[in-house]
Amino acid sequence: MLKRTLFFSNPYHLSMKNNQLLIESNDSLSKKTVPVEDIGFIVLENPQISFTMKLVEQLNAYNVALVFCDSKHMPSSMLLPLDSNHVQTEIFRSQIEASEPLKKNLWKQTIEAKILNQAAMLEKNGYNAQDIKNMARTVKSGDTENREGFAARLYWQRLLGKDFYRDRFGQPPNPFLNYGYILLRSAVARALAGTGLLATLGIHHRNRYNSYCLADDIMEPYRTYVDEIALELYKTDPESVMLTKEHKSELLKLMAVDVEIGEVKRPLMVALSITTASLARCFSGESRKIIYPVFK
Repeated sequence: MLKRTLFFSNPYHLSMKNNQLLIESNDSLSKKTVPVEDIGFIVLENPQISFTMKLVEQLNAYNVALVFCDSKHMPSSMLLPLDSNHVQTEIFRSQIEASEPLKKNLWKQTIEAKILNQAAMLEKNGYNAQDIKNMARTVKSGDTENREGFAARLYWQRLLGKDFYRDRFGQPPNPFLNYGYILLRSAVARALAGTGLLATLGIHHRNRYNSYCLADDIMEPYRTYVDEIALELYKTDPESVMLTKEHKSELLKLMAVDVEIGEVKRPLMVALSITTASLARCFSGESRKIIYPVFK
């Protein structure tokens, strides 16, 4: 069953009642309940929201990601369970002991999938992308020739023009992309936790100050699904620098987008778990291939 994403922009008190999330307005005039097992993500945007520790305990038990926003209403931190898989120690060990050749091969697969999805996104929008497809075929182990960077430059120039550049503080559609990528990163981190993998220990990203290196690795081929939503928002509202509630609502639909993975269609949230489970099998030696979605 597809898990729900709940977004709170107004003051509420969140607690547990009869194994359900109880949502109460601060004046107690409005009350709603949602089964905890139906929830995948909760995004808290308002600083006046309060919640009980019993709720946190239950959210952890059901692997629900609790995402907190900062004063600029951007997701800034996340609460995930520490113990979410019954063979976690075994999985941790295989991940930690993964050889450099294996990690470089996994990164090669990741970049190939990312570039091919970017090419598919361009073709879907009427652009020729044969040269980018060819680039995917020349990715070497560890992407030592930075095919990822070359492909990205061509991708953005064709999609949004030569004057566009990806920047955290850049002009539209950067705000849409930034918000969507943060949500995607949160979703990947949740899937990694559910699989029993350490999100901190990446196959390529190694920043000592980054707690989600592996999430940053695995999200790469999924970025095009954010790009598609962000591009549609940009077309309808090209001047918007500040995201509205409606913009965020559209971007939150990312979790339910149908993606093609392993020749079947699954919601993106489910596809992420397929990807992370396949990664765990690579670390354990059961497989050599990460399963990524194919953008259509």
